Amino acid sequence: MKRVLKLVVWLVVALLGAAAFAKIAFDRGEPLNATWFVVAAVCCYLVAYRLYSAFVAAKVLTLDDTRATPAERHDDGRDFVPTNKWVLFGHHFAAIAGPGPLVGPTLAAQFGYLPGTLWLIAGAAFAGCVQDFVILFCSIRRDGKSLGQMAREEVSERGGFIAQLAVLAIITILLAVIGLVVVNALKSSPWATFTLAMTIPIALLLGLYLRFLRPGRVLEASIMGVALVLFVVVAGQWVADSPSWSRVFTLSGVALAFAIIAYGFAASALPVWLLLAPRDYLSAFIKAGAIFSLAVGILFVRPQILMPSLTRFADGSGPVFAGKIFPFCFITIACGAISGFHSLISSGTTPKMILRESHARFIGYGAMLLESFVGVMAMVAACAMPPGVYFAINSPPSIVGGAGDAAASTISSWGYSLQAQTMTDLAHKVGELTLWNRAGGAPSLAVGMAQIFSSTIGGDRLLSIWYHFAIMFEALFILTVLDAGTRVGRFMVQDLGGRVWKPFARTSWMPGVVISSAIIVALWGYFLYQGVVDPLGGINSLWPLFGISNQLLAAVALVVATTILMKMGKLRWIWVTLLPMAWIVVITMTASYQKIFSANPRIGFLATANAMVAQIAAGKIPAEKIAETQRLIFNQRLDAAVTGILAVMILVLIVEALVHWYAMLSRRKDPVLHESPYVATRWAADYSGATHGDD
Repeated sequence: MKRVLKLVVWLVVALLGAAAFAKIAFDRGEPLNATWFVVAAVCCYLVAYRLYSAFVAAKVLTLDDTRATPAERHDDGRDFVPTNKWVLFGHHFAAIAGPGPLVGPTLAAQFGYLPGTLWLIAGAAFAGCVQDFVILFCSIRRDGKSLGQMAREEVSERGGFIAQLAVLAIITILLAVIGLVVVNALKSSPWATFTLAMTIPIALLLGLYLRFLRPGRVLEASIMGVALVLFVVVAGQWVADSPSWSRVFTLSGVALAFAIIAYGFAASALPVWLLLAPRDYLSAFIKAGAIFSLAVGILFVRPQILMPSLTRFADGSGPVFAGKIFPFCFITIACGAISGFHSLISSGTTPKMILRESHARFIGYGAMLLESFVGVMAMVAACAMPPGVYFAINSPPSIVGGAGDAAASTISSWGYSLQAQTMTDLAHKVGELTLWNRAGGAPSLAVGMAQIFSSTIGGDRLLSIWYHFAIMFEALFILTVLDAGTRVGRFMVQDLGGRVWKPFARTSWMPGVVISSAIIVALWGYFLYQGVVDPLGGINSLWPLFGISNQLLAAVALVVATTILMKMGKLRWIWVTLLPMAWIVVITMTASYQKIFSANPRIGFLATANAMVAQIAAGKIPAEKIAETQRLIFNQRLDAAVTGILAVMILVLIVEALVHWYAMLSRRKDPVLHESPYVATRWAADYSGATHGDD
């Protein structure tokens, strides 16, 4: 009877999810209610976790809880730390959840709500979650080795070196785009700039509090930190209303870029307990709280989705970024569906902390489902605002013609009615000077979130508070990846430098720390500056570059995962990683080709550079702008070169893997697994790791 009841419950969940999906996909009458998105996502996630992840765990990976994990065998209290699975789930999610699931879906909303929503849910269930889960399992079986180390051992020495270079490249591009999103959210906004700036001394205060005053009191410090953050959100309004203080915190894009570069250097060079760790404490609470509050707000407010299911920009002429749905919707969504960056976390700290192999399903597959849910909530928030407002915020001035009546007329001509006064009134309500041309996704997402929150609590009176809370939430979300990513990049630079001179690789040697921090910050800082001074808003060129490089890294991870499954004798189930790998390779190679060679200057890097060269030759560029234009020409050509190099590197890795696979399948080479030897666990079945994981 109990079995029948379970079957009925899961059948109801599946049917409810299918009905919600059908409503989203086929309804073309009245504006769609956002509740359907929450229902469709949650039901699909439940079914995917209950059925597909269980199938992967049992049939493909054969998880074994009798086997001791690296956390048990190498417990050192520093890197290898047995951790309660719920605590580790929180750590893992905080590490993987960056700007992608917030910004990607918001930008992809220019195609309409349908393509992005479908890819967010299906892509996560069958690609992103699988990648995270399988790579985490593979690293657990190999003493917590990194993706590059596994590629070197399981594919080839050359493959491992290529993977390491690809990782460094993706970190460089990712951090530049993260910085650009923050700059576009904060520029000319004293309230937002003050709020985010104050989170740094708050984090330092928490670091000192936990280190010297109340060691180990994480919850106590976090409550204090969250309270202080909420206070500075409110205090930001006082700063914005003060003529003298508002001037101090009203910064240009270039000034903000250099401030973020300086912060990145400090976060990389300072001790981890002083800035990095306390910022993680703050962001973890605010990330989870804001996303679940948004979901609850959607269920209470039940806002209508005002963006159509498909817009006229499906043809590739979009103002936010150019390019057709295939491949650019998939590249733009990025982390919300599958992220190569996650493979660095799944083969980094997490496998060194896990108690049981079975926990890899909950942490690897489950945390990615939660990130996908973040992406769906971002899509809802973006599509619940009037389309005209959405395009006014996200379109660069070179496309819509600046601000005011001219921009409103351009947007209205696309079929999305907009009055210039609407934008003026909205900016006033949220406490901003202007919301025109705030490309990058963060401001429009904050407006969407603020409207949903204010409809639940406070109405228009608190719209400005909610808007700046959302900006602070996004910035904390994003800067967590910026400071952690800069530190990871520093380790990689030191490792590569150590091949030339061994002392440079010592992470305790301060000159090496400072030099390597300066190198990684200079790398991503250059691309950030390029994006800030780009007349197209930067996001138009940098976000596709970020999406391509991130998805190429996912291809690296899936190549390694497929190779390992083949060596494990799982040929019958090889499609679990092979199919998403093939799909990601097709997407990324198509996007790479178009971004390099497309004749459309709004898509192709080289076409953009050639168009600028022609303008200079025709005398259409004022003399005072020629030097700036020549720099932009160089940057476009550099972007093309970076894209081409990354694509070639991944193709070489795939060829290496194909040769390896053929040799194994044709029996010319024995499949040698580089797993750690089996060691039986000494822990009881109910061991929780509370003494280590709950501190």
